[in-house]
Amino acid sequence: MSHTSPADLLTSLRWRYATKIFDTSKTIPESLWSTLEESLVLAPSSFGLQPWKFIVVTDKKVQESLVAHSWNQSQVVDCSHYLIMASPTKIDEEEVDTFLEFTAKTRNTPIEKLDGYRSVLLGFLKNFDEEQLVHWAAKQSYLALGQVLTSAAMLGIDACPMEGFIPAEYDRILGLTHRHLTSSVACAFGYRAEEDKYATMAKVRYPSEDVIERI
Repeated sequence: MSHTSPADLLTSLRWRYATKIFDTSKTIPESLWSTLEESLVLAPSSFGLQPWKFIVVTDKKVQESLVAHSWNQSQVVDCSHYLIMASPTKIDEEEVDTFLEFTAKTRNTPIEKLDGYRSVLLGFLKNFDEEQLVHWAAKQSYLALGQVLTSAAMLGIDACPMEGFIPAEYDRILGLTHRHLTSSVACAFGYRAEEDKYATMAKVRYPSEDVIERI
């Protein structure tokens, strides 16, 4: 298989920035958006457990209802696709077993061979109360966020990751609470507007020798 060249990768990452103003006349083509969704599906997670749900919002009325609970940031409604990453507030034994059954089927292996793995998973999860579980699961969402941001940059799609919102209000509007989910982080996707001055500003990053240590 072919891979992106080191130069092309760095060019894409240097081109990427947290987009402040989206061009409301432009919509991400379905084929490209499907690719971004698949990059979310392929994201890594602890134990491979995938403790998340990705809520894709393109309904403008819903997007508008979220703006007031997002520090009135216009990206929420002006973007093409608004993504909310939701974390579980509980993961019970039944959900672990569903994951292991799917693993056994996918890898064509007897479920009994996963008994040890099951014990490890349940032993790990039982140490969490609800608050700790949500915190751990939210960190998994950030792994997926990093992957989809890089994927978007490589596809020439702009994005703005967002933490500035009220999770409880998002959960209410999106109907997440009764599903034992809570909003952890969001990201707006689309195409930058010509008047967004931040697109041409120099990227402020410390030099590698200041942030990378080699042992």
